[in-house]
Amino acid sequence: MMRDADYLKLLVEETSFYNDIVLRSLLPESWWAPLPHFLRGWLRNYIGGTLLYFISGFLWCLYIYYLKRNVYVPKDAIPSNKAMLLQIYVAMKAMPWYTLLPTLSEHMIENGWTKCFSRISDIGWLLYLVYLSAYLVFVEFGIYWMHRELHDIKPLYKYLHATHHIYNKQNTLSPFAGLAFHPLDGILQAVPHVIALFLVPTHFTTHIILLFMEAVWTANIHDCIHGKIWPVMGAGYHTIHHTTYRHNYGHYTIWMDWMFSTLRDPEEDEGKKLG
Repeated sequence: MMRDADYLKLLVEETSFYNDIVLRSLLPESWWAPLPHFLRGWLRNYIGGTLLYFISGFLWCLYIYYLKRNVYVPKDAIPSNKAMLLQIYVAMKAMPWYTLLPTLSEHMIENGWTKCFSRISDIGWLLYLVYLSAYLVFVEFGIYWMHRELHDIKPLYKYLHATHHIYNKQNTLSPFAGLAFHPLDGILQAVPHVIALFLVPTHFTTHIILLFMEAVWTANIHDCIHGKIWPVMGAGYHTIHHTTYRHNYGHYTIWMDWMFSTLRDPEEDEGKKLG
């Protein structure tokens, strides 16, 4: 159902505010002011996504590979600089396309095509938390099945997902591998975030934050460090996914893999090796 014009204006003002924060801080106004609203949004998302990728990746690599060298990751499991540069190259080729997705979702939100709302006060904190929970459950379910089908449907794996799965050992995985996908693969795995907007009333800013936090989360699950925080689908689980290709398709939690019998526990694996 279409929202009234005044309410939609609030959403446009919100995206314009975010555009101004990023673009005014980093670029001369003459570079971006003449652009249409849609392209300003894409440029802001591109710059924001790129900065988030590099800042999270470099800080995490600095911490685990240098400041805590041999503490979390054995020396022979640290990826080479060449491997990480290749991952950065693949991610940067895809970044302009990745950031089209949040830009398109903002466009649909601004036009009243989704169930998004602007202010938490519109519905209250209790309903906000209920809707957020429903949103996250849907995203978890959607990403699980999208990821699984990218493996099970052979052309999708061959032409899309295989680009990411060349990183299949500890010494080839790094935080920079988190966004090293074929552009369409990365978009498909994030699409559940957007589909959810048509099904669940969602706070606009929360949606944008969660979409961009994917960059931080994927950096974390590719560092090969098993955090042992149940029921989080952390790097210990995801490293198994990169070595067996048939387990641990889940995103934030282990629940979907547990429900659909694809879960493989890193601690059980370690126990079998020791046994």
